[in-house]
Amino acid sequence: MVGIQKNDAGNRRGVQDSGGNTASHWSEYREESAGYGLLKLTLLMFRALPAPILKLCAFPVSLCYYIFSKRARDESRRYLKKAAAKLRTEGRILAINPLAHILAFSLTVIEKMEAWGGKIALKNICFQEDDCGDLMERLENGEGALLLCSHLGNAELLRALAGFNRTGVSRNIPVTSIVDFSVTGSFNRMLRELNPESMVRLIGAGGIGPETVIVLEERLEAGELVVIAGDRTSAHTRNKYLSIPFLDENAPFAYGPFLLAGLLGVPAYFVFALRRKDLSLSSLYDLHVHKSPVNFACGRKEREDRIVETARLFVEKLEYYCKQHPLQWYNFYDFWAEPKLPKGK
Repeated sequence: MVGIQKNDAGNRRGVQDSGGNTASHWSEYREESAGYGLLKLTLLMFRALPAPILKLCAFPVSLCYYIFSKRARDESRRYLKKAAAKLRTEGRILAINPLAHILAFSLTVIEKMEAWGGKIALKNICFQEDDCGDLMERLENGEGALLLCSHLGNAELLRALAGFNRTGVSRNIPVTSIVDFSVTGSFNRMLRELNPESMVRLIGAGGIGPETVIVLEERLEAGELVVIAGDRTSAHTRNKYLSIPFLDENAPFAYGPFLLAGLLGVPAYFVFALRRKDLSLSSLYDLHVHKSPVNFACGRKEREDRIVETARLFVEKLEYYCKQHPLQWYNFYDFWAEPKLPKGK
């Protein structure tokens, strides 16, 4: 039986990673390798060069990043070792290659820009025979839904397709994404230049309160989508998380997204958009959608157990697809370290 716990007691100890060093929270990296200047240059190249040429440029850029970012190398290697060990138990082999991991990330960043630039067609998305049809039917009927995504694959894809009305649904579907502005400011700024509409429906994760929940409920009732990532602990409430087994070791997962699933009163869907070929210059995407079976028509006491169950099921799917495409997992920090509170807290 696995142990799942919510930590909200405010642990103030220094967090140690597996190498004995203090592990920083992911939010403290603040796009250290992708400041606005570099992203602006990428945007200029994106506008000037055909996509295949730009993707070729990803190879030397990834090599430079690999050489000069020790943290990226070390964290990639840490994760790939865990994934390789897990796959070995299933009779599968994974080469521990941080350079390939970084290259896969670079190609995905370019394809995020392609999506927001309107350059990815619906025909390049392969909808799987899972609960994708259920979600499409719900949207076609004018009903809203909560999408729980992750940093596996290209989470921007569906939101960008919706922005261009390329979802396969006959009506326009506004999408509200909950993001952390304090960490992804440079990338959000670049998206604003690439497609001004991309910023219309963003809500800062740090400012969610009762009023925000009411706004989200109204948008869902109007048949819209709400999207939030479920695989990173909050930068604002770090001491409130769920500890869930992931790749054979307990890892902290955000509590807030699953609490939202319990509060909003609409079905929650786990969504994964994955490149079919990890390192190819051109690849189709497989869109996987899984409807959470957890029903929140219950009392407050039972709701807490169902929040935890929703999180467990999400992590179960996340691990499954992570094992299918380990190079498409883009969390370059010690994912398994206990979240460290900011200094002075």
